[in-house]
Amino acid sequence: MLDTRELGRRPGSQREVSLTVPAPADLGIEVLSVPEGSPVELDLRLEAVMEGVLVTGSAHTGLVGECARCLERLEEDSSTTFQELFVYTEKHEAHLDDDEDDGVSRLEGDLLDLEPLLRDAVVLALPFQPLCQEDCPGLCIECGARLAEDPDHAHEAAIDPRWAGLAALKQDEDQ
Repeated sequence: MLDTRELGRRPGSQREVSLTVPAPADLGIEVLSVPEGSPVELDLRLEAVMEGVLVTGSAHTGLVGECARCLERLEEDSSTTFQELFVYTEKHEAHLDDDEDDGVSRLEGDLLDLEPLLRDAVVLALPFQPLCQEDCPGLCIECGARLAEDPDHAHEAAIDPRWAGLAALKQDEDQ
């Protein structure tokens, strides 16, 4: 929660804030995420407007996960920008029907909750399939060896099971 009382509900007033907050739980996707409790650096500009408070900012954080092709551990930094209007509750309720939920972010008194905004911005900026390197060859489909460590990795050609009996006869003949 971030306090907006200093803006005083005077349109045109603004305030810049830099703060570091702990990352909430489950901030990320299955293969890449921000570890819970790790620092998230926020640079914010809060602007009072007629309808509420406009929040513009950026979030900088560290990501931990694994490569989608070779399962190698990944650690990288992430930066994302966001902007959201948090409307004053009393102004919003005047235009809202009883059964209507339009997904608008609201101020709770003079406090605004940044977690949903941060979650949306960070998760949407993550790559769908993170890679350790752009041309990661992945794993061998037969034995699971990392192909980046052994580029000449190969297996003997598989014998068609229908011909396996003949291959056994050939081995007996060669010996």
